[in-house]
Amino acid sequence: MKIVTQKITLLFAGLFVFAVLHVSAQVQPQNLKGWHLADPQDDGLYGISLKKAYQLLDGKKAKPIIVAVIDSGIDTAHEDLKHILWTNTGEIPGNGIDDDGNGYVDDIHGWNFLGNKNGVNLKKDIDERSRLYYRYKNMFFGKNINVDSLNDTEKWIYSQWQKASSQMNISADEQMEIALLDITRKAFKKHEQVIKVEMNKDVFTSDDVEKFQPSSAKGKQAKLGYITCLKIFGADQGDATNTAILSDLNEFIDGKKQTVDEKTNQPIDYRKEVINDNYLDFNDRYYGNGDVMGPSPLHGTHVSGIIGAQRDNNIGVNGIADNVRIMMIRAIPDGDEYDKDIALAIRYAVDNGAKVINMSFGKSFSPEKRWVDEAVEYAASKDVLLVHASGNESHNVDSIDNFPNYDLKTYHAKASNFITVGSSGDPHIGDGKIVADFSNYGKRVVDIFAPGVKIYSTLPGGNQYGFEQGTSMSAPIVTGIAALIRSYFPDLTAVQVKNIIEKSALHINDSSFVVMVPGTDTKATVGDLCTTSGFVNAYNAVKLAAETKAEPFAAVPEKRADKAIKATSKKGN
Repeated sequence: MKIVTQKITLLFAGLFVFAVLHVSAQVQPQNLKGWHLADPQDDGLYGISLKKAYQLLDGKKAKPIIVAVIDSGIDTAHEDLKHILWTNTGEIPGNGIDDDGNGYVDDIHGWNFLGNKNGVNLKKDIDERSRLYYRYKNMFFGKNINVDSLNDTEKWIYSQWQKASSQMNISADEQMEIALLDITRKAFKKHEQVIKVEMNKDVFTSDDVEKFQPSSAKGKQAKLGYITCLKIFGADQGDATNTAILSDLNEFIDGKKQTVDEKTNQPIDYRKEVINDNYLDFNDRYYGNGDVMGPSPLHGTHVSGIIGAQRDNNIGVNGIADNVRIMMIRAIPDGDEYDKDIALAIRYAVDNGAKVINMSFGKSFSPEKRWVDEAVEYAASKDVLLVHASGNESHNVDSIDNFPNYDLKTYHAKASNFITVGSSGDPHIGDGKIVADFSNYGKRVVDIFAPGVKIYSTLPGGNQYGFEQGTSMSAPIVTGIAALIRSYFPDLTAVQVKNIIEKSALHINDSSFVVMVPGTDTKATVGDLCTTSGFVNAYNAVKLAAETKAEPFAAVPEKRADKAIKATSKKGN
């Protein structure tokens, strides 16, 4: 999640007042690096009690475990990650030959579904709503569609198109939001220029500005205005530089403008320009290249560090799982991911030995959901656990679509190997809310909460680290705990591990503990916001895992498994 891509609403005036009142009241995150690993009792922070978990595991041997991270890319040269990357021993690096015969040439550390064989990579793409609307516009727009004559797949696509079509009008709120964003960006740049002169520095961090004491009235006003903008943008991380913030802000606003423009003008087909696969043919699947870093590896690098940054090197940060191998599968552009890429990424991970898959992404439309459903079921048939971020829109995803999800419409069933994770915080972090204000929630859909506010982890650059936040950071915390359990208790099945994580959820006081509903001024119990009524805890999970008797792997029903497996054809079929 980028610095400025937190939820920005139209409540700019209220946020301005809030920010001014809270500039000096919040605890600075640089003093709380790694808070998500802390213990509530020993450290006074609502972390996952990781130290206690490892004390329980002392003297027990771990089995190496492969964790697939479907994301934007990873810095393969990072000092804290390069030694924990999965390596495909069946491939000879750089020889341009598919040595292991899996259809993917030189897939050394994973695969990049967002590129072509010439090494060109897709960086950005448009939202799924626009792709869906224009892809099927000629088929549905202005037509009298007899829904009863459609098969199940066609009905689903049509229902998705209708929803997209209903949202293609430009609203006054959208226009106002863009106008306010432009005004705020202009104010930010004005304050930044004054601070540059006052500090005699062109590049500075948010923390530098906090500590700086201007001598002039103009400088003091610029400092207050600059920090206020940071609060509005959710960009008050101590090590966020002015150049990085402005770059992300420009990208965010440009994306907003592009989304509005796409409602009246058919957008560029970026995928065709770069990848040029036959998107609607699922058997056209051997596209891409082996460049798992790609042009924008920030998100995937940060996520990977949370899961498994090397724990025994006395540098950087400590990941959660100590015997993990990260397999990066690049499938998430700057913009909405494609269903085909996600389905193939899941299958690639399963076929190459991953036992846990992290999915820190999501979107509101999924026209080819059947492909993803079949891939999820395929993973279930191979005893693989999937962990998914719930999203950052403050939505109740029991009633507002967020994909992918556990609802396997293709099979009229609920996935047994799927965990959806929301974000939690701490009274000492950020705005002090226990359930993060940006987090999606849902008593039926969201399984558990995990820390997601100001999480410190690896960043691209070889030896860089910093804070990011979002449910994208919460999911890898649960993934790391799942990997830890599957590494030390390898006989436990994916379904058992899912149940262990959920049954061992930490309840603050009790299940009726009252919190603020994200994005509102309404109070609710934690039990109203997720199925477990609690927060993930590594110590509780490891303790329960040690007490759990391994059960034989119970495959999904045969007919469903056959359907999922048949959808995976071998190269050349």
